[in-house]
Order: sequence, then C-alpha cells, then structure tokens
Amino acid sequence: MKNDLPSMSGNHKKTTAFPRSFFNNDDTFHGDLLKLPILEDNLYKMLGEPYYHDKKWGFFLYNCDCISAMRKLQDSPKFVNLVVTSPPYNIGKEYEYIQEIDSYVSWCTQWLECLYGVTVDNGSFWLNLGYLEISGRGKNVPISYLLWDKSKFFLEQEIVWHYGAGVASKKRLSPRNEKWLFYVKDEKDYVFNLDEIRDPNVKYPNQRKNGKLRCNPLGKNPSDVWDIPKVTSGQNRSSKERTNHPAQFPIELVERIVKLSSNVGDIILDPFSGSGTTGICACALNRLYVGFEINRKYCDITVERFEQFKGSFRNSHNQLLLDL
Repeated sequence: MKNDLPSMSGNHKKTTAFPRSFFNNDDTFHGDLLKLPILEDNLYKMLGEPYYHDKKWGFFLYNCDCISAMRKLQDSPKFVNLVVTSPPYNIGKEYEYIQEIDSYVSWCTQWLECLYGVTVDNGSFWLNLGYLEISGRGKNVPISYLLWDKSKFFLEQEIVWHYGAGVASKKRLSPRNEKWLFYVKDEKDYVFNLDEIRDPNVKYPNQRKNGKLRCNPLGKNPSDVWDIPKVTSGQNRSSKERTNHPAQFPIELVERIVKLSSNVGDIILDPFSGSGTTGICACALNRLYVGFEINRKYCDITVERFEQFKGSFRNSHNQLLLDL
C-alpha cells in the first residue's frame, strides 16, 4: 500500500512566472562582448548548430546527451564558470528508467568527470539531489551520500533546501527538503558574492559593539538552510512558473546561486537543462548560458518559456518608457 499522499499542508507562498528583479536591467546587450564570439565559435565547431540559440542574450540550447556533448568539448579550452544542475534521481520519472544503484552511480561519475573537464580553474558547481530507494537497505536514501565524492571537485558545503508543500506520509516523517552540494575547483580561489544574496531580515539591525554595527548593513548571511517554496502543481495550488516538466526547481533558488557563484558576463552550464530555469536565470542576470537536454519535448518547453521571458522583458521596458 502506498503511504505517500499529496499534501495541501505546509507554508507555501505564491510565486510569479518571472521575478521583478529580472526586469531591472536596461534593454542592451546581455552577454559578454569578449566571451560571446569565442563561446559561439567553439560550440559550433565542436557541437554543430544548437537546437535553439539567441545571440543577443547569449543563450545556447542543445538537444543531445550531455556526456557525448561534453566529451567533444574536453580538448577545447575550459570555458564554464558555473554549473547549476539537477540530474535524474533514478526514481522512475517519465524522463528516466530505473537502473541498478551501481550502474546509476557509474553513469553519474561519467558526467561528473566531464563537468570537471570543461570548468575553469576558479569555477563552481552546484548540484541538486533528492532521495531514492535502495531495495533492502533504505527507503529515502539521500543521493548525496552516494555521489558527494565521485568527482575531482572540492566539496565546500551542503545546503539544505527546505520547502513547505510536499507529500504526506503515514509511516515516516513527511519529506520537506532536498540537498544542494556546493563544489569548487580550487578551495582557495572561487567566486563568492555574499553581498549579492544577503538576507535583509535582521532581528537586531542596529545592534552595535564598540560603536560599530554588528551586522552588515546589507543584511545577514542567509546560512546553509534555504527556505524557498518548491514549484507546485495541481488545481488551485499550481505555481505560476510551473511548466509541463515533472521536476522543476524554482527560479528564486537558482537566481540566488547564480548571483552568489558567478559574475556578470560569466558562462553558466546546465547539462540537464530540463525546463530551462538555469538558462533563464543566467540570461536575466547578464550571464551567458549553455544547456544540454536529451528530451526534445523539454527543449520545446524551454524555448517557449524563454520566449515568454523575453516578451515579458520587452513589455516591462516598453511600459517603463511610457511612464517616463
């Protein structure tokens, strides 16, 4: 008997299709004038024409297997500043088939090795992982336990992503979190823009010690537990950013990672592009994006969603001009 049932409980706030912060930039070139032509030339030379691209925004999406694509890029200069991704969890979603655990870990080790080979020396890698069942051993085994040491990246820390909505359970506590593993290539040299993501909700913002403010005026460090709503589905409770993808993570979460671990003009890679959240966040924040997605249906979802974002961006700036 299945004990995990959909739950309407938990604190879940409504989301928007695209956050207001994405429309604060002016309508000018959104990539890096130096990196873009080099990136474009390298991608076309090694991988051929993308499934979809937008040169103005620096958005390149390939409908392909990520391991095959990244292996073709191993001999080219390293170009990725930040990787943000969430691979299949081996739990039987529509885009995967369940493998034996050893086979699944071996497959993951292959793409992890490829990621290391295309990432620059001061680059970072954020990996979102959930849970899976190992027959006879565990019901909800954190995938991070299986994969954390399967690459050459240095594990800086684990971030707990907590959310309110989820499934209910009768014989165990209701799951309300997933993990993000924060890796770097060089433990002494990596991008970390803490001021970009500080939490302004400080309990005692004016508290002083020896006449000096104890807290940064921009806010506090948001810590390693992030309380961000997941993308929900269902009648009367579906998130506005929800697409027809069964495992979509929220824009707010990826936006925070992109701001923290990359700079304007950097190149962001998502080898499991899915619904394109990483790509939209990257381009909205003036980064370049390369995505690999093996499922053509999800590529089409990404293209439609990115075009909707660009339309919203144009409408926002047209309204701004009318208000001047």
